[in-house]
Amino acid sequence: MGTKEAAELLKVPLGRFTRLARLGAVVPVKFYLNRYRAVVWLYLAEELQQLAADENNAPMLNGRTPSGLREQLAEGLDLRSRNWRQRHLGFLRRQAGDHPWACAAAVASLLDAVQVAEIVPDPYERSHLNRFRPRPPVHGAPGSAAAHLAESLTMAEDPDEIAWLRADLAQAVNEARTLQPAPRPTPRPRPAQARGQHQPTPPTAAEQNPAACEEPERSRGLLSRLLRRNP
Repeated sequence: MGTKEAAELLKVPLGRFTRLARLGAVVPVKFYLNRYRAVVWLYLAEELQQLAADENNAPMLNGRTPSGLREQLAEGLDLRSRNWRQRHLGFLRRQAGDHPWACAAAVASLLDAVQVAEIVPDPYERSHLNRFRPRPPVHGAPGSAAAHLAESLTMAEDPDEIAWLRADLAQAVNEARTLQPAPRPTPRPRPAQARGQHQPTPPTAAEQNPAACEEPERSRGLLSRLLRRNP
């Protein structure tokens, strides 16, 4: 359900629910972009009901927001996209199952290409990793402003979030490398000469046709005898 329905379920004003979501008290499960390209976050009704049923949450739902949190909200704190990414990563990992490269690709899907290249510099490993990289949620036509906005929501933003994902990716790739090394092209056999092997010497004309060589010798011998008989 959307923000309005969620606020009604919790019996809190719309503004209060939005503040709770920005502070991370409730975690979105999905999002979409409306016709104005505004992000609409969706929440699980079951989780909202559990939140409302817990008496320990009464001050959060009905009391005054602490001053420290109000200051963070005023500075622009909004954990909705980050919390959604963490939840989405868990979903992708469950989909990957026991496949090591698919598990690593799930983490890589939340980092941009530059970050992934720094963690996985080997081009063959990176190419193999990208084979299992899940596609971002589709919103709008490919290349459209809506598509770019949706894709940006899947990319880690905060420095600490990026650092955590980089470390997680490095560990996942190391495990995948150990369990299933990335395929590499088979080396082409080198020519025999390049390997230092002896090449047979081509036969000489004499070896190819011994009779042809004997004939001139025979002719020279006959000429010598004729000259001796006729000084």
